[in-house]
Amino acid sequence: MTTTPLTRYDRGMLRLMNERRGRPLYATAARRRLVVAAHLLLTAAIGGLMAHAHLAEGEPVWALVVTVVLLLPWAVATGAINAATRGLLELRERALDERQSAERARVQARAHRAMTLLLAAGAVVLPAVGAAGGDAPTAYAAPVLIAVLAVHWLMPLWVAGLTAQDEPAEDDGPAA
Repeated sequence: MTTTPLTRYDRGMLRLMNERRGRPLYATAARRRLVVAAHLLLTAAIGGLMAHAHLAEGEPVWALVVTVVLLLPWAVATGAINAATRGLLELRERALDERQSAERARVQARAHRAMTLLLAAGAVVLPAVGAAGGDAPTAYAAPVLIAVLAVHWLMPLWVAGLTAQDEPAEDDGPAA
């Protein structure tokens, strides 16, 4: 941690991110990958439903209702990933130790590289789709931009969840 004193908010967030009650959700690498995959699928579903509500003719109220229902498991998965990383991306820099600060920088660099590859793929695929159809897909521009923004925002969280290490096992007895 830095020499800057922690505020009450920092101490509260540090306590919250180190809460171990939900540990069974993310105790192993396989469970963390499952939580990240569920979060990614929920994000895609919510994004798809929002795009449908934007593009649909008529009253797409059902899509908005399902979106609101999916937000609860999405929030739980977000919390599980944040807890698995002990708040690596949520805590302020002054609340992190040197190892966590270095890990945050690694996660952000990996997320940046992954996002760059996704944007490059999109820059190739979207014009190709437009050329094949004879028209640029302009109706989808707003939903695609929103999806890119959401992925850009969530990519560090997904990378952190996928790269988090298992915690060392606690010793219950005396050393042999």
